Amino acid sequence: MYSPEDEYGFDKDLAVRLRDYETPRLSYLRRWRLPHICILLITVLALQWMMFNLPNRYFDPDVMHISLILGGLGIWRFGWWFTHSVRAAYWGKLVWPGMRARADALWQEGWRPKRLHIQMTTYYEEPSITKRVIGSILGQVRREKIPTTIYIGTGSAYDENIIRDFIETYAQDIPDDLAKLVFLRQNQPGKRMAIGMILRAMCREDVDPDDLVIFMDGDALYGGDVLQKCLPMFAADPELGALTTDEEVICYGPDWIARWLDMRFAQRRLAMQSHALAGRVLTLTGRMSVFRARHILTRAFIRNIEADHLDHWLWGRFRFLSGDDKSSWYRLLSNGVKMTYVPDTTVYTIEVIKENGLSRMVQNFRRWSGNMLRNGARAIALGPRRMPLFIWWCIVDQRIAMWTMMVSPVMAVLGNFIAPGYVWNCLIWVVFSRVTLSMFLFGYSRKADMSWPFILYLNQVINASVKIYMIFHLSKQKWSNRGNQSAGEARSLKDRLRNGFALFQLCTAVCLFVTAIMVYVDLMQLPGL
Repeated sequence: MYSPEDEYGFDKDLAVRLRDYETPRLSYLRRWRLPHICILLITVLALQWMMFNLPNRYFDPDVMHISLILGGLGIWRFGWWFTHSVRAAYWGKLVWPGMRARADALWQEGWRPKRLHIQMTTYYEEPSITKRVIGSILGQVRREKIPTTIYIGTGSAYDENIIRDFIETYAQDIPDDLAKLVFLRQNQPGKRMAIGMILRAMCREDVDPDDLVIFMDGDALYGGDVLQKCLPMFAADPELGALTTDEEVICYGPDWIARWLDMRFAQRRLAMQSHALAGRVLTLTGRMSVFRARHILTRAFIRNIEADHLDHWLWGRFRFLSGDDKSSWYRLLSNGVKMTYVPDTTVYTIEVIKENGLSRMVQNFRRWSGNMLRNGARAIALGPRRMPLFIWWCIVDQRIAMWTMMVSPVMAVLGNFIAPGYVWNCLIWVVFSRVTLSMFLFGYSRKADMSWPFILYLNQVINASVKIYMIFHLSKQKWSNRGNQSAGEARSLKDRLRNGFALFQLCTAVCLFVTAIMVYVDLMQLPGL
């Protein structure tokens, strides 16, 4: 994928991409282009040819018990996807329009928050990205005339000078009482400490409990109407404590990574709408989320952000490196705070990937999956009485799915030893099911992309594998985007022994998993049975 090397070229290319993304999404059928229609037809014809010309081993008596398990898992996972799709469609068509109408009516009547507080952290971002981000914020503050304080947590003078020069050049017309800029240079490493420092600075100001606070990253660009669409949601629903928005990704990196990220964000839209029907979401993304001040400007919340940790029987007490958004989410979830999702306004995430694409994919999975697993266990422990039952089960399902996802490929390969050609029958199901799921996802994307069915399966297998690894290595953390920070590395003899025992646990669990499947498919018999 094209990646300009100089700042001017980068900014020019970014402007073109943003202009394309800001155009309205086409209708479902118009999202299809001729090459992808041809790929779909070829895929369907290939599946038909395989179905009619390959021996049907599904009902072979020797592998019938395998087919029953695979069929049961397929029905369960397909049913779960279908449940999310129905919930997402119901919320999007019947619930959300009323929420939007109430919020828009208040905005048109002149409602504005008393003051808006923006918490942003940045760390050696590309100058073009930083300027675009600050410009997108100030442009909306200028237009909407909302008194705003922007707190920017930095690690050096590099980002501060870029922001200061931009404001002196392009924002001199904004009066001081409308927008106030506060730089806070962190004196301890890590994004969590930067956020904590900003929140403590807010506490020293006269912040009203109903003031609104935006959490955002330094690479998140506002769409043209983010403030107008998000802020009145809190006035329309006094019980609302937090929300997050739609996201699009602008990727400078390998083309397949850009397609993978597009697919991930389409999955996110579907899931977010399904979760929002329950009055909660499963993440309040650090890219862009809005909070009611009373829920976050407390000592308990701030300390949770700064020093969130887990007590583990093997790893002892270890602090979380990334995942500040998951810590925020867990704190609000445990307090029963209502959350929602705003699908009709977009924040643009800019990803600059200079390293190996597959390595970056695995690193992202390690960070995302690790944060999910570290917070998921304690969220499950809250029980369904502290949150809607559907949300609680979604969290439980995340931990089950990583194992059930690996059952199918292992069984398919082992079944092939019993009935040669069985793996090809399984391949038909894999392709058919992922094409079907992708057809749903295209409804939440800007275009149809027939590489998605194959990327989707790769995504599921790698994600499940990383989760299985991470559940035995919860203390291992790495964050390439923020100074290449890491934690949980084996630096001492005690750490090496812990890592060795964790690896032993992982190998034992995987061996037991494969052995249990081999026993079930009759490739192995246990002594005495």
